Amino acid sequence: MNIAVLGTGTVGETIGSKLIELGHTIKMGSRTNTNEKGLAWVQKNGSQASLGTFAEAATFAEVIFNCTKGVEAVGILKSIDPNALQNKILIDLTNPLDFSNGMPPSLSICNTNSLGEEIQQNFPELKVVKTLNTMWCGLMVNPSLIGDELHVNFICGNDEDAKSWVKELLRSFGWKNNQLIDLDDISAARGTEMYLPLWLRIYGATKNGAFNIKIIS
Repeated sequence: MNIAVLGTGTVGETIGSKLIELGHTIKMGSRTNTNEKGLAWVQKNGSQASLGTFAEAATFAEVIFNCTKGVEAVGILKSIDPNALQNKILIDLTNPLDFSNGMPPSLSICNTNSLGEEIQQNFPELKVVKTLNTMWCGLMVNPSLIGDELHVNFICGNDEDAKSWVKELLRSFGWKNNQLIDLDDISAARGTEMYLPLWLRIYGATKNGAFNIKIIS
């Protein structure tokens, strides 16, 4: 499958490399098609990898991963021709972290709204599915890394068929059915995004990103 990964940061590189490992063809999207990090990633990953602008990547793709900075995500998507987004699944991994006042960051959107909802509202032609945004990127693509099958990944979105497709992709990453918790519509992104300030505090206290949420009932 042709998949776009928007963003050349660590998350985008990790997701893109995993998708190539699984046999997909990936175009990484950046502001320019000469982005140094993106070109280095392409060189590392071979013929299944390419780099383009955000618009070129979205046009190329059947499915889009949003791995951009959360505070820039809506603006980046607005720079893309709506025809390139029509009826496509957008898997949103981002969080609205605002670093303008330094560390720790605040949330630019919270409580009564979320970035996931903002994207869906601004781009009704997209099928937005929020997932993988509550963990370190290494764990996103390798859930067995922490050796506990009971830790979970949340998913939410308005389109049931889109969520079903994303769940199948997540299973190819190694996530098991009982690890995937469907929180219903895209408004559930409010809760998963608001977890990030706590995640960052835990990371700061433990100096270790390889941890996750486990549900005990």
